[in-house]
Amino acid sequence: METFPAFYPLKGRRVVIAGDGDGAAAKARLFEGAPAEVVRLTGLEALDKGAYAGACLIFVASDDEAFLRAAAAAARASGAPVNVVDHPDLSDFHTPAVVDRGQVVAAIGTGGAAPLLASLLRAEIEAHVPEGVGGIVALLGHQREAVRAAFPDLAQRRAFLRAVLAGPVGDAARAGDLVLASRLLSTAIAGGWSAVGRVSFIEAPTEADLISVRAMRALNTADVIVAGKGSAAILASHARRDAQRMTPRSASAPAIADLARAGRLVAVIGAVHDTALASRLGALGVAIEVLQAAPAS
Repeated sequence: METFPAFYPLKGRRVVIAGDGDGAAAKARLFEGAPAEVVRLTGLEALDKGAYAGACLIFVASDDEAFLRAAAAAARASGAPVNVVDHPDLSDFHTPAVVDRGQVVAAIGTGGAAPLLASLLRAEIEAHVPEGVGGIVALLGHQREAVRAAFPDLAQRRAFLRAVLAGPVGDAARAGDLVLASRLLSTAIAGGWSAVGRVSFIEAPTEADLISVRAMRALNTADVIVAGKGSAAILASHARRDAQRMTPRSASAPAIADLARAGRLVAVIGAVHDTALASRLGALGVAIEVLQAAPAS
């Protein structure tokens, strides 16, 4: 990872855009509807160091190279991070391609090296992020403290949210009925939590990109991953970095069963043919799914 992605809170903050032309106009459009004060500077005003005071982010854009460098120098004196459009060598940060769903924001960056590729990837991702997802986040933000109080254990809280979002609460929120979704969520919180753990046996593919979509989703959501040698590529490409890791030697059937009963999602890589382990887990009452690798084309 050559660049680190970060999200700046905008509510009540000041964003300054210096310069003119298409580059400056594009940056201004980027912040339309944002809860920030957006200030446009042009001409001599953009060369005044004091005009950038209090900014949290600064963008400089111009076709005039001399103006661009002078404005960037004035902006940098404020101490705020500066992006100089189409000049990654002069920038403190790069502007990513953004998928904007209100409180849900996805950003795709290429370190300033290939912004066109970032835009193409954004289009691919945007198609998979539903319009109503921002409403779901707003709902969860409103109920955040109630959820934390009811489920202080992080794993239990994650399991609870996973269950409610896959049910009527998520359906109502995605349909735009946040009043109904809020009422259903309050009812679910009051009703408490019940374990909904599962163990997914995932056949390790010969190549990381041959993993099936279902197996990829299982790895993306797994709380615990059991993986031995030869799984490095699939883990690097598809597994959550914060998931607990176990080796086949330390992952006995009773240990895995205890995790599932506690509501954890467990992914076992490379053990799809371990019928003995699957049989023992089944006898212990654990929900199991077996996911094959995608066939090579």
